[in-house]
Amino acid sequence: MKALYRNLRIKHKLFILISFVLLAFSGGCLAILQYAFKVYNEEFYRQSAQALNVSSNGIENELRKMERLSYRISTDPMVQSYLMQIQKSVSLYQQFVLRANLKERMIEIAGTDKYILSAHMFDVHGNESAIGNQQIEISRERMEQIKAEASLEEGGNRWVFPDGSDRALIAARAVRSYENLELERLGTLTIRLDLEEIFSDYSRGMKEGGSFLIWNGEQQLYPHDEKISSKPLRMNLEHSEGYQIVKIEGDRYFVTYAPSGHTEWTYMILTPYDNLFQTIVLVRNAVLGVLAASFIIVMFIAFRFARSITIPIERLNMKMKKVQLGNFQYSEEEEEEDRRLPMDESGQMHRNFRMMLQRINELIKENYESQLVMKDSEFKALQAQINPHFLYNTLDSIHWTSKMSGELQTARMAECLGYLLRNSISFQEPIVSLEHELKILDSYITIQKYRFEERLNFHNDIPTELYSCTIPKMTLQPLVENAIRYGVEQQIHGCEIRISAVVHQNQLLVTVSDDGPGMEHAFLEKLRKGDAAPRGTGIGLRNIQERIQMLFGDEYGIYIESERFKGTQVQIRLPYERGIGHVQSAVGG
Repeated sequence: MKALYRNLRIKHKLFILISFVLLAFSGGCLAILQYAFKVYNEEFYRQSAQALNVSSNGIENELRKMERLSYRISTDPMVQSYLMQIQKSVSLYQQFVLRANLKERMIEIAGTDKYILSAHMFDVHGNESAIGNQQIEISRERMEQIKAEASLEEGGNRWVFPDGSDRALIAARAVRSYENLELERLGTLTIRLDLEEIFSDYSRGMKEGGSFLIWNGEQQLYPHDEKISSKPLRMNLEHSEGYQIVKIEGDRYFVTYAPSGHTEWTYMILTPYDNLFQTIVLVRNAVLGVLAASFIIVMFIAFRFARSITIPIERLNMKMKKVQLGNFQYSEEEEEEDRRLPMDESGQMHRNFRMMLQRINELIKENYESQLVMKDSEFKALQAQINPHFLYNTLDSIHWTSKMSGELQTARMAECLGYLLRNSISFQEPIVSLEHELKILDSYITIQKYRFEERLNFHNDIPTELYSCTIPKMTLQPLVENAIRYGVEQQIHGCEIRISAVVHQNQLLVTVSDDGPGMEHAFLEKLRKGDAAPRGTGIGLRNIQERIQMLFGDEYGIYIESERFKGTQVQIRLPYERGIGHVQSAVGG
C-alpha cells in the first residue's frame, strides 16, 4: 500500500488527503452528535426516573397504608370479639346482630379512606359483612382463591391481583384470634382498592404524552386496557433499573423502569421517542444532510484545486520529456501558456525552466563558438612551434659546439636552459610527480649556481619515498626563483635555500625556506592577498595559488611566513596522492 501510494499522481494524493481530512471531520461531528444524544437521553432518564420515583413511592405508601389498615381491622379487639361470638353463636338472629355491629366497627376504622371501594369480612360460617360505596358480589370461586392465598401468609397481608370479574386490587388477610395466642382462624378480611384512582393520582407528574405502567412479572397491572402491546416490554432487563429504547408496533418508545421496594412490581414510564426527540432528530438529519452536501461540494472543490496544482506540473513534465528527446526549442504557444500562468510556485517553475532552456541554448552556441576558437588557436599554436624548435636546435648546437671547444660550463648551462625551456612551455601534463618537478628545479639550480657560485647554498631534504607524490607542474621552480630574487640577490654574503617535504593528516606539505633578509609586514600582507606584482617575467605566487585551488580546492594552496632579517618560509599544502612510476635517486644537493 505504501508503494502504491508513493507512485500515485499528485492530484490523486491531494484528493485522498482532502477526503481523509473531510471524513475525519465528519466522523468527529457525528461522534459529537452521538454524544449529545447520549447526554440528552441520560438527562431525560434522570428526570423520568425522578418522576417515576415520586409516583412509585406515593403508590407504595398507599399500599403500606392499606396493609396497616387491614392489620388494624383484623387485630381490633371489637372485631375479634364479634367474630368469636359469631363463631360460637347458634342463633341466626344473634349472628345477624353481630354482623351489623361488625360493619359499624369496620366503617369506624376504614370508612373514610378515598381509595377503598369496599371491605368484606367473611366469618367462619362463610357469611359476608361488607362496607363501602362500590360493593360487589364476590363469586364463590373468587372467594375461595382469596382465602387460599390469604392462608399462605398465616395472618400476613396478601395482595390479590385483579381478574376479569373484578378490576380492583385486593388486600387479603386471614383473621386469627390472638387471645391467649390461640391463633384460631376467625375469618378472612378483603379490602378492595381503587387501583385506577391510586395510579391516576400519583402519575399526574408524568411528562405530557408519557404512559405510566405497572408490571408484576409478565402481567400488566396498570393500565388494564393494554392499549400498548406488552410483548416488547416482556424482556430480560439487564439491570433492576435504567432505561431502554424499544420499538412497539413500528413506533419507538423511551422506557424508564424501576423495581418496587415493597412488592415484586416493576414501575415504568413509556414516552413516545419520536415525539420527544423530534427536534433533535430534525437537527441530526439536518446535520447529516449538511455534512453530505458539504462532502460533495468540498470533494468537487478539492478535485478542481488538485487539478489547478497538477496541470501546470504535468505540462512542465511534458516539456522536460521534449528536452529529454533533444528538443531545446520553446514554441510561441508554450510561451503564451507560460504568460497566462499565475506567478505562484508552478508558474515560477515554468518561467525558470524557460530561462534555463534559453541559457542552455546560449551555452550551446557559446560552446560551439569556443570550439571554433580553440581549433583556430590550435592551428596557430602549431604554426608557433617553429620558433621554439628553432630555439631548441640553436641551444643544442651551442651545447655541442661548447663541448667540442672545451667550454664545459657553457655546454652545461645551454643543456639545462634547453631542458627548462621545453618543460616551461609544455602544458600537456598539468600534474606531474614530485621527482619530475625536482628535475626541473635541478636544471634551474645548476644555471643559478654558475651565476652566483658560492653565494648560493641549496639543500634538498625531501625523502625519496615521497618522490612519487603528485604536484602541479612548475610549482617549486617559481618559489626557489623568488627565494633567490629576494634572498641571494639582496645579500652580499651567501644565502641558504632549503626545500623539504612531510606528510601530515593526509596532506603533503612542501616547504621552501631561506635565511635571507625577509620581508616587511606590509609587503607580506600584500603578497598574501595577491596584490604584490611579481618582479621580472617569472610566474607569480598568485598564479600558483589559483592553479592549486582550481585543481584541489580552497583548503589547499600557499602559506607564507616571513619576518624581517629572519628569512622567509613558503609552504605548499597539497592532497597526499602517490603517482605510479619509478622513483629515482635524489636530485640536486
